[in-house]
Amino acid sequence: MSVVRLRHPKGVSTIQINLNSDDQKVLDLQQAIFAATGIPPSLQDLKAGYPPTSLTLIPELPVTALGITKGDQLIVTEISGRQTTQSPPRSFGGQTTAVGVNPPNASINQTLLGRQALGNDYVQTEGGVLIHRVVPDDNSCLFSSIGVVFEQDMSAAPRLRQLAAQVTHYSPLKVEVAISCLALSFFSRPPEEYIQTILQPNSWGGAIELAIFADHYRAEISSVDIETGRIDRFGEGSNYSNRAILLYSGIHYDATSLAPTPGAPPDFHETVFPVSNRAILDAASELASRLRSQKKYTNTATFLLKCEVCGKGLKGEKEAREHASETSHVQFGEYS
Repeated sequence: MSVVRLRHPKGVSTIQINLNSDDQKVLDLQQAIFAATGIPPSLQDLKAGYPPTSLTLIPELPVTALGITKGDQLIVTEISGRQTTQSPPRSFGGQTTAVGVNPPNASINQTLLGRQALGNDYVQTEGGVLIHRVVPDDNSCLFSSIGVVFEQDMSAAPRLRQLAAQVTHYSPLKVEVAISCLALSFFSRPPEEYIQTILQPNSWGGAIELAIFADHYRAEISSVDIETGRIDRFGEGSNYSNRAILLYSGIHYDATSLAPTPGAPPDFHETVFPVSNRAILDAASELASRLRSQKKYTNTATFLLKCEVCGKGLKGEKEAREHASETSHVQFGEYS
């Protein structure tokens, strides 16, 4: 049996298959990929080599016809063309709900999608370069960053907002336990009010949502504060084996990924790492330090905001929180 590495929308996996036997068919490979990724054979697009080249998949042919060898990496993507995508149903509090369904009007401005970029800042590590992945500054940066690191999908923000709302609706106690270590009062407002708020595209995400996503993806999320270097670990203590890393500027989240070289295409980037890999976390701290030296952060105690609901001017996060508590207004824009 040979080990083949898969890079797919949910992360990185390995499968075992006999690549040297004519008795093993391409369909057998596809079924093994389906078990690891959830992408059915009829919707699989496989690429191999560098630069990645699509493989011709004829299920009846022997797997040897693909020319794959032990230790090769396959890039697995899902063939587009369907109107919506749906994740396998997941149970919350005894009820089952399809948490990955795009709502009918869930869309994202294609101009914003084009603003995703491989930042100019990166740190060299033994396994490659840890790169600053820039996402749009559109009030959904946390959700877009989560989409990048866990699903390789910049357009996932509307769906991830829906996920946060569904988890809160079906399992509020589970959410409250997940964030208890954050010393936040999750239900200072009724859950229904939180759900209505988080579904609004202009509402910012933060610690509560990071706790929800850490539990959903069964992975630690480490958020590195650029200004202070502090690392907040969501899901810490849950014995998760993997970790994703975000960068936080004070008012904006970006993603990180590990690439073989600075210019490597996104298909070759890793975004989820073993928790045991301390070197990656050290690299993320160094990356934050470089961004700090360039003043790429916002001091949340002094920055100026405007309430986009009533137009009131506010100074700093403290005044914004107080205003939100008094009025339930949660849509803010930064003064330039």
